[in-house]
Amino acid sequence: MVITSQSGLRIVSVGGGTGLSTLLSGLKEFVGSDFAPTARVDLLTAIVTVTDDGGSSGRLREEFQMLAPGDIRNCIAALAEDEHLLTKLLRYRFDSGGELSGHSFGNLLLTALTNITGDFLDAIKVISEVLAIKGRIFPSTMENASLLAELADGRIITGESKITGARSHVNKLWLSHECHPLPETLAALQEADIITIGPGSLFTSIIPNLLVNGIVEAICQSSALKIYICNIMTQPGETEGFGGEDHLRTLLAYSPRLQFDYVIVNSSPISAELREKYLADGSVPVEFTSNVVSALATGTDAIININAAAPPHYRVVRGDLLSENSHVRHDPHKLARMIIDLYLAEPRTPNHSARPC
Repeated sequence: MVITSQSGLRIVSVGGGTGLSTLLSGLKEFVGSDFAPTARVDLLTAIVTVTDDGGSSGRLREEFQMLAPGDIRNCIAALAEDEHLLTKLLRYRFDSGGELSGHSFGNLLLTALTNITGDFLDAIKVISEVLAIKGRIFPSTMENASLLAELADGRIITGESKITGARSHVNKLWLSHECHPLPETLAALQEADIITIGPGSLFTSIIPNLLVNGIVEAICQSSALKIYICNIMTQPGETEGFGGEDHLRTLLAYSPRLQFDYVIVNSSPISAELREKYLADGSVPVEFTSNVVSALATGTDAIININAAAPPHYRVVRGDLLSENSHVRHDPHKLARMIIDLYLAEPRTPNHSARPC
């Protein structure tokens, strides 16, 4: 697809948790503004997992028989203007020690609006309109499903939080029943120019989206540039001992027909202090041993070199994407810039068609 001044980029980001909201907060800066003379982002869509059963989301889900609101709330806040008072309210968490303790105001607001409107999707739309967020948010499914896993020792565990808490290798992951996506979700994927998957918890934030009927097929049928963003650190209870290739291999085991154009990997070193902090919890940096290096991002400038000799299934892209504070996270602005730079550097024709899946 050729982007003109009358037609901007359409980006769809699939995932959940902190990883997805971090990415969205970077991508939103390019929505409605000219990033380059030949491109701008006109439509940003988040497809979000809703299987969380822990913390505030889990309590509300059990009491009101609704979809988990937490990841949706984080995405709404990420796509809104940071200085908006209601955005701060969405992030506010009660810590009084009473019955409200641990609940997020945003979760309670989504719950109340769901009861008022009678529909979780309508509740998302109402808050999105009030905050004038820079994008759209769709749950990966509107069906209230649980996540199940078979662990290495043969145990069957039900519930996202229990799967992570089991601290065991996951042999197999599935949903409690067959689930279907919204038609709008499938349309967004099929019409996208860029589709990103990750970063985020591999088994509990990313793969649950791909278990919903039709989502992988829609990604495969799309002519979009498909990008997987690898986590910076391993996650205790999910990916101990995983390298970058292990993340990708596991992801593709649940969607074997899916092919990525690029895999984005952080190349910036992590401080010794933070390494020790994370190691105490069993988390280490994710190492990607592939020698295929096709891009280097430094600050807000990206130097793109497409490696024609790269494997046909994906090309690895390394760059300084680290944001170090008290936690190791992707820098949202560097990550968003790299994604769009990769799209601009990718050769295409007006009849650019879907890659076979």
